[in-house]
Amino acid sequence: MTFEGPVQRLIDELSRLPGVGRKSAQRIAFHVLSVEEEDARRLAQSIIDVRDQVGTCVRCFNVTSTEECSICRDPRREVGVLCVVERAQDIAVVERSQEFRGRYHVLGGALSPIGGVGPSELHIAELAVRVGAEDIKELILATNPTVEGDVTAMYLAREMKPLGVKVTRLAMGLPVGGDLDYADELTLGRALQGRQEM
Repeated sequence: MTFEGPVQRLIDELSRLPGVGRKSAQRIAFHVLSVEEEDARRLAQSIIDVRDQVGTCVRCFNVTSTEECSICRDPRREVGVLCVVERAQDIAVVERSQEFRGRYHVLGGALSPIGGVGPSELHIAELAVRVGAEDIKELILATNPTVEGDVTAMYLAREMKPLGVKVTRLAMGLPVGGDLDYADELTLGRALQGRQEM
């Protein structure tokens, strides 16, 4: 079913968002119609503000509304260690672990020859500059465990090791509380390869 004018346009625009299907878009649109006008205007203004006021950090390429992001400005962060991620939203995932106290570098994606994404489309040259300029001792490669993420990690390791920096990759394997019966072959294989002495 299609609705009239502005309602249908809102449903169409919402359904273009990642992970939002037609039914979810319709539910959100009708929710927007049912809230107080002030709440709807606040939502619309926050979308406009994020487009107008948010850019990328000049150092690490995280999203920020200032020249440098809060992580790069934080003097309590360990300066000799960089965690390299594909996307800015990956930083939040690492931060939730509360195990990493260094800084980050956002690549802006992963290498994908088929998709036309080569080293020059990512922030790899800037990473090499940071390694030298900021006296980085270790790079932790936290790219996704996909073909593209693995290729990117291998490429970065090959390019960065000659710069005299230690290059590590996040361990991959079985989740805590997981059952071997439910592990796929690739995950189990990586868990075996990444095993540590006890």
